[in-house]
Amino acid sequence: MTKLSDGDQALRARASKVIPGGMYGHENVARLPAGYPQYFARAEGCRLWDVDGREFIDYLCGYGPNLLGYRHPEVEQAARAQADLGDCMTGPAPCMVELGERLVDTIEHADWVLFCKNGTDATTICLTVARAHTGKRTILRARGTYHGAAPWCTPVREGVLQEDRAHIHSFDYNDVASLEAAVDKAGDDLAAVLLTPHRHEVFQDQALPDPVFVRRARELCDARGALLILDEVRTGLRIAPGGSWERFGVRPDLSAWGKTLGNGYPVSAVAGTEVLRDAAKRIYTTGSFWFAAVPMAAAIATLSVAKREHVSTHVEVIGQQLRDGLAEQALAHGFGLRQTGPVQMPLFLFDDDRELVRGNFFAAEAMRRGVLLHPWHNMFLSLAHTDADIRRTLQATDAAFTALRKANL
Repeated sequence: MTKLSDGDQALRARASKVIPGGMYGHENVARLPAGYPQYFARAEGCRLWDVDGREFIDYLCGYGPNLLGYRHPEVEQAARAQADLGDCMTGPAPCMVELGERLVDTIEHADWVLFCKNGTDATTICLTVARAHTGKRTILRARGTYHGAAPWCTPVREGVLQEDRAHIHSFDYNDVASLEAAVDKAGDDLAAVLLTPHRHEVFQDQALPDPVFVRRARELCDARGALLILDEVRTGLRIAPGGSWERFGVRPDLSAWGKTLGNGYPVSAVAGTEVLRDAAKRIYTTGSFWFAAVPMAAAIATLSVAKREHVSTHVEVIGQQLRDGLAEQALAHGFGLRQTGPVQMPLFLFDDDRELVRGNFFAAEAMRRGVLLHPWHNMFLSLAHTDADIRRTLQATDAAFTALRKANL
């Protein structure tokens, strides 16, 4: 069993005294294999170094925000230049207007944007705008889908009241009949249907959207005077720059964006169509740090680099290389390995591995060889991942497959 080194161990011990549980939320490594680092000292490109000096090729990308590479020079330069002028001030800096213009030009359905800090902010604002516009209460969401950590959507019910979800109802993703039944049940009270561009939950295979389901969702919303909301928090810019469902000819009324927008700087956004502008003006939503200028300057630079470097194309090509290599290795070593979802956001699960014994062992072996994977959460590719990184990764995973076969798990 891999032993944690003293640096990480010491920090965990100190944290346990001042932070409930020592760590919380999605970055808590308590459920990951032994040896996974909790604390990191620095990052560069697609590399991470933990507090004990171990170097990793990182496929978690900060759980999504790293789109261009950690500490991308153009983004950092833009952030520093704005920091020299001011960040969190009594009012926003001019870069807020420029970022709004850039996003409206980038997101195909957008006529306006509102800024906030994280994905939960953005999805919650989408619901608020939808209810303000329609005057209705019911929100339909796919069963089990993750949309954030507010009481209305958190996957953990501890401390959550039944009333917090009184008008949130579910259907099955990609199941037209289930969606139609939920819409019928909502009746005249339907405010919106909320969907992710593809299904990307933990511990289960990802599911690409069925074009028939996507188009039917749009039709049902139009027929009932409800809004279609697309949660692009994980997918935005990485899957497609203008919107993940553009390829289906389907545009949402509202969309939530986050993670990648600032390449690690905290900024998220809600994008909406013209007809919803008045509702967006009437709601009250705000935060003391939502208008900070440094993240907005970073986001402007991120959008510029992403467009110039065709980042969504790059991560698709490099992600396909990784997927093909892992599939070849799994076959050669005699393992059933399911790789699901877009190649830009890979997830793998072993066949006949309900308790994740093989997955955890494999990920731990890759980690010991300098590659940071996740055994049950979708991962991410960035502009900084290169052909050489994929080759180095596949060397580590081939050795991990060999170790797994020898362990006879």
